[in-house]
Amino acid sequence: MKRMNFDRMFVGWGRKPSGYRAIVNAHKVRKHFTLQEDGFLRSVGREGPAISIVHDAKGIYYDASAPSDLETLVAQKLTSEQMLRTRNLVKNWRDFRLSKYNSSADYTEVLPDRYVLVVDQVVGDLSIRFGGANSSSFDTMLNAALFENPEATIIVKTHPDSVTRAKKSHFDAKALTASKRLKIITENCHPVRLIEQAEAVYTVTSQVGFEALIWGKKVHCFGVPFYAGWGLTNDRIPTPERRSQASLEQLVYASLVRYPIYTDPDRNCSCEVEVVMNHIGLQRSMRSRFPRKIVALGFSRWKRSILRSFVNGSQVKFLTHERQIKDGDTVALWGNKKLNHKDKQINILRVEDGFLRSSGLGADLIRPISWVIDGEGIYYDPAQPSRLQYILATYTFNIALIDQARRLREIIFKSGISKYNLPGTFWIRPFKDRKIILVPGQVDDDASIVAGCSDINTNLMLLRTVRVAEPEAYIVYKPHPDVEARLRRGDVDDKSILLLCDEIVSNGDVAQLLGQVDEVHTMTSLTGFEALLRDIPVTCYGTPFYAGWGLTTDKDIVSARGRKLILDELIAGALILYPTYINRVTGCFTTPERALEELIEWRKNGSVKPTARRKLVRFFLLLWQVLVARRKSYNDS
Repeated sequence: MKRMNFDRMFVGWGRKPSGYRAIVNAHKVRKHFTLQEDGFLRSVGREGPAISIVHDAKGIYYDASAPSDLETLVAQKLTSEQMLRTRNLVKNWRDFRLSKYNSSADYTEVLPDRYVLVVDQVVGDLSIRFGGANSSSFDTMLNAALFENPEATIIVKTHPDSVTRAKKSHFDAKALTASKRLKIITENCHPVRLIEQAEAVYTVTSQVGFEALIWGKKVHCFGVPFYAGWGLTNDRIPTPERRSQASLEQLVYASLVRYPIYTDPDRNCSCEVEVVMNHIGLQRSMRSRFPRKIVALGFSRWKRSILRSFVNGSQVKFLTHERQIKDGDTVALWGNKKLNHKDKQINILRVEDGFLRSSGLGADLIRPISWVIDGEGIYYDPAQPSRLQYILATYTFNIALIDQARRLREIIFKSGISKYNLPGTFWIRPFKDRKIILVPGQVDDDASIVAGCSDINTNLMLLRTVRVAEPEAYIVYKPHPDVEARLRRGDVDDKSILLLCDEIVSNGDVAQLLGQVDEVHTMTSLTGFEALLRDIPVTCYGTPFYAGWGLTTDKDIVSARGRKLILDELIAGALILYPTYINRVTGCFTTPERALEELIEWRKNGSVKPTARRKLVRFFLLLWQVLVARRKSYNDS
């Protein structure tokens, strides 16, 4: 990747005044200049920071009246390796359905069977003037499209800035609607579907023409954009003689690899174009998962902004009562909350913490790095289908996905990452030749216990059962961190627990603790899954999501599963395919690998400590729990 040294040069923005000043000042003192512009794969949203930029020491790519570095780069021949890389870039561009800007939703209306696409631009676009065109070029283009395609509909796509920034287009949309052969699309939609199904694309200098070439479309140019004059387009006005024949691969490689400089949005460092493609492709995929409008019920105020980030791409409206839900709504609910909606057809999205959550407790109002959003059910309720159960029961795990899961498992093992990544005391096993069993405590009203346990459904019952089953073992009990922090109701007094176990380990680092034990016995705790990640045998007395796949010893009846999985298939389902991860800094969707990097760095810098506001919220939460407990006691008496 090229590096720019700006210490001894003047820098300006394209053909804007700053660009002219850079050129003039550089000539005065006999120094170099470089002109900057946004790259051709700029960002997710138009208002977001650019993740690619071009530097040109000769001119700028959209000015056909003068040479540019891009022209020199396009003319360069490619090696066989570069050709292969370019073809992969073209494939990825299509697969990820990329464009210069990528936040808008796809066009969803029915398209004509046959059509050509005519691309409008905003008045004042510098690429028009410096591309040898003017306002009349757009009328010429539209008339040519109508004349040359008598059997096809002509779709005129106005520029999104005419909608989002109130800029003026060259075409009058209202006037054009009088023609039956014309279909005018004014909405701010992603252009890919319009390009993909078009028979041809007509443009003056819009980048859409370049994107159409990537899609293998015939492109007619009525100006001289950077991609014209290379023998790849039907050029309606003369192009510079300095441009000669070039292949599509040469154009793409120069425009996407050699010419721009890219910044990795996740790591804020320079990167190659493939990293940016993967990032934007992930954003587009995640932003299109749900309907454009979602209503949410029962989310506390501090969770509302979090929900918006995890369903980015959809508009969220928060309701105060379920009677506000309308027929046909998509409703987001926290956990296993029940609704009385027999009279309405609605879709439910159930939301819960992910399995790699944060460095700090959720009950301490620490913002999560992952959530799961399930349109089938929720993972901890075995009585109902869930998307995780469907993935684990039916998905065909390919070699690449299994390898990805294995690498994640290795990182988790080596780094000691867990769900909450809390600091804790260092614990060393007291015996080398005696079996050590860890029994993780759970919160009394844990939804996974209510949904996933039958005969054994309290910590004391679990400890009694383990003691009877393993009378010679050294049993270590670790209270749930929410209980230790006094954020949730949990255990009875330590004396009752110590009658059934050998040691209580409070404030222990669960990952470090797992490295010292031989087995884990649990009802439904996620500690069982974390033990499996470390190849520690796990016995389940309830039905957590990781039971029933042949990887645990199951004491409860596990139904509706039956498939045998290898460990890395379970990990692929639970940590790669099921959760949603958000970058803590950018707020963008991210990968599980990057989420792990952030968790490692987060834990290294120390868990987030509760603010005064959070401590106040905790106080009222505890007070509320006491009042609820007293009311329950009063009602029982």
